[in-house]
Amino acid sequence: MFFRRNSVSCTLKYETIPLSTPLEHLNFVVFDTETTGFQVAASDRMIEIGAVPIKGLEVVDFDTFQTYVNPNQPISQKITDLTSISNEIVKDAPQAVEAMMSFFDFVESRETVCLVGHYIGFDALALKSEFKRQNLTLKNFLTIDTLDLIGYIAPSYDMRDLERYAMVFGTRIYDRHSALGDALTTAYLFIELLRLFKERGLSTWGELIKATDSQMRSLQF
Repeated sequence: MFFRRNSVSCTLKYETIPLSTPLEHLNFVVFDTETTGFQVAASDRMIEIGAVPIKGLEVVDFDTFQTYVNPNQPISQKITDLTSISNEIVKDAPQAVEAMMSFFDFVESRETVCLVGHYIGFDALALKSEFKRQNLTLKNFLTIDTLDLIGYIAPSYDMRDLERYAMVFGTRIYDRHSALGDALTTAYLFIELLRLFKERGLSTWGELIKATDSQMRSLQF
């Protein structure tokens, strides 16, 4: 992660990886966030980040990242009931920028080509909004949404719920509404989607980009 003229960037490898690179030679990081609510561009704040790497088309589930985040505002009982994250848990947690810097350090150290998530636009917006509150702009942030890959492989499916997709594709389900738990569930779902992608004869980074080109998220706010 580096700062330049009031902007911040997570060092990802997507710009230097040849399009012919086989999928099994790529490193991904799957991540998820928990927040105080859905209005992350306005009043709601981040309270947890969780992530897990993928290497060689395998989930590296022994090498995970998790941090709580101090939102500097009360967490409602509804959110505590949903996520099990209380005001007591986050009161000594790092501030948002510090937590995100730690997360980006984790991502960079795994030589990650891009970030992956389920309905990842929300999580990316949560990160962007936290940086914006500190007058920082997030640059060069490439993501893949499992929803977009599902849309390519199985366009007849029209759901949003992560657990339902994990059940449909027969993949593992971890603790819901936990950032790390949802990141692990998404990681195993993503691996299954890549397996189905390869069964169609598609096996390279370039083909993955092309297949999801209209949905790929390169965020430069």
